Amino acid sequence: MYLPPHDPHVGDPMRFKPLFRIHLMERKSATVECMYGHKGPHNGHIQIVKRDEFSTKCNQTDHHRMSGGRQEEFRTWLREEWGRTLEDIFHEHMQELILMKFIYTSQYDNCLTYRRIYLPPSHPDDLIKPGLFKGTYGSHGLEIVMLSFHGSRARGTKITGDPNIPAGQQTVEIDLHRRIQLPDVENLRNFNELSRIVLEVREQVRQEQQEAGEDPAPPREPSAKGPDGPHAGDSREPGSGAEAAEQSASSGQGQPFVLPVGVSSRNEDYPRTCRLCFYGTGLIAGHGFTSPERTPGVFVLFDEDRFGFLWLELKSFSLYSRVQATFQNADAPSPQAFDEMLRNIQSLTS
Repeated sequence: MYLPPHDPHVGDPMRFKPLFRIHLMERKSATVECMYGHKGPHNGHIQIVKRDEFSTKCNQTDHHRMSGGRQEEFRTWLREEWGRTLEDIFHEHMQELILMKFIYTSQYDNCLTYRRIYLPPSHPDDLIKPGLFKGTYGSHGLEIVMLSFHGSRARGTKITGDPNIPAGQQTVEIDLHRRIQLPDVENLRNFNELSRIVLEVREQVRQEQQEAGEDPAPPREPSAKGPDGPHAGDSREPGSGAEAAEQSASSGQGQPFVLPVGVSSRNEDYPRTCRLCFYGTGLIAGHGFTSPERTPGVFVLFDEDRFGFLWLELKSFSLYSRVQATFQNADAPSPQAFDEMLRNIQSLTS
């Protein structure tokens, strides 16, 4: 199992944890061992369900128990998974979310079903190289997101999930035809100013959807309203995101970036210069994926390996850093196969 680094160190490498192993004892004979828990390898089972899918089962789950009971198991899990002790976590809401995650993940006792995922296909016109990224998700900690490109849009699909948004769902969507020109740093510190720019782009998107005969979601009351006035951002730019990125890179100049006052970020060590910004939407929901909805935000491209997303309604910022681990034989056989995989993993949790 590949685990993200400890929150909020998004730039650190992934962690590796063995879950099971197969011993080839003699010809046509093999032994499966579960590696879960702290008592060493023990008897397990693997079943091939169908193409690109298999299941593991532990036959000795008592090996996963600890002498101190569930409380010791939780404290050990917290130290290993989060790099913290319970005393480190003062925020009551974060304690609740972490406990929910422990209960959810530990109940399976390494009896799991695995399905193959493909890495996204790349194209010379892509804004940056697609792939897997580690991202900060507030009290949920770090999660893994797959960035892929689909014409004029980019999508971030959750590979790992949380009690609000499960794995397989599209956490962010970016419209690469709608660049946002940030104001100067002093005005950028004003959340209302950035909010005004983004909400004007959203209104423009809604109007174009209506004119095209689509059925856009009804407008929500914004969490903060900016002053009226002319649009301070360039909401519509012809050409692909890659062209815009190339122009930005060739100029040798990035634009200064700072989070507006009042916007929270788990990781304050974000770059202070960005290449480009685009309008996008992020998926939010209640516990159990209840009442999901897409809300406006800003996609911020820092460099080839880092980007961010500013969640306007949540007043929160997620920082993403590329997973540098290499995976063999993980490329999709075709773009169609990759798209089908995305639909399949999304349907599992819809």
